[in-house]
Amino acid sequence: MNSVLHATPEISEEDSLRADIYALLASLLRQAPNSELLSFLGELELDADSPGEMAQAWQLLKLAAQHSDANALESECLKLFIGITQGELTPFASWYLTGSLMEAPLIELRKDLDLLGFARAEPYCEPEDHIAALCEVMSLLIQQGASHERQAVFYQRHLASWGQTFFTDLVKAPSAVFYNAVALLGQAFFKTETIYLQKQPDAVQSVRLSG
Repeated sequence: MNSVLHATPEISEEDSLRADIYALLASLLRQAPNSELLSFLGELELDADSPGEMAQAWQLLKLAAQHSDANALESECLKLFIGITQGELTPFASWYLTGSLMEAPLIELRKDLDLLGFARAEPYCEPEDHIAALCEVMSLLIQQGASHERQAVFYQRHLASWGQTFFTDLVKAPSAVFYNAVALLGQAFFKTETIYLQKQPDAVQSVRLSG
């Protein structure tokens, strides 16, 4: 996803971490990780005694990366998200919300993306309501210093209603091995995001995406 905005304001350490996690999930959900990303994940410095679902998810992802091969993950990713005719999962908002692709959720999303100044990046050709593209938008909004209220608007409109269900399905997917750990991270992170962004109680009602 490309943005026509170029501002790079200072953001908090907490928001920087949120943006990084969204960007990581976007990368992993768009395509299988290469050797460099696997190496990075396998060498993460984590607090082994840190409690909570997020900490456990990071530990599992690190372990999964240490025991994964980039070539094998290409096959796993293919089975999960593409398949011969269709993958085990269909990672699009329209599919989860209506049972079909290219439906009303995509139309509403495109309106909001236009208001925000985002456009689909080349060479990606899939509809913009792919889970990876939505995570990219959240990452970019945070990086650009969008208000938490505006972030909450986008999250509530386009991710909150189906993101957790998608990650639950990914946990259960027959071919998910490395991606089981990715799904657990996504589940834990979306739980924290839902709580974090709910601190903006009137966001969806009072804040416009444009302007």
